Amino acid sequence: MDIPILAMNDVPYVTTEQMIEVDRAMMEDYQTVPVLSLDAPSGVDTTSGTVFDPAIRATATMTLALPKEGLRTPSVAANVGELYLADISVPPALYTEPALQLKVGSIFAESDISRLNYKEEYS
Repeated sequence: MDIPILAMNDVPYVTTEQMIEVDRAMMEDYQTVPVLSLDAPSGVDTTSGTVFDPAIRATATMTLALPKEGLRTPSVAANVGELYLADISVPPALYTEPALQLKVGSIFAESDISRLNYKEEYS
């Protein structure tokens, strides 16, 4: 695979797809290196749970603010890895605004980071 090499004064032009391919190639060479995805692995739809090609295969994913429904579907488990939810101090009143109208409750009352389960684990 030809990956463009950037100098510090170049305008970035590497596509997301190219970066995912680099990551996947590195993982083949270094299978024991853990990968942490922040909010969601690139290439995974957080609403539907669709995994596109290419997509990152994370060891763990730390999603932010609220759980993303698509990250909790069993079909994305290989890409998401262990799933965590982190508090980023979104004011609770924001969730109740007319645009969102969400009832969130105190999901971070016990900890700023919580481990989440996949849907099948709730069945």
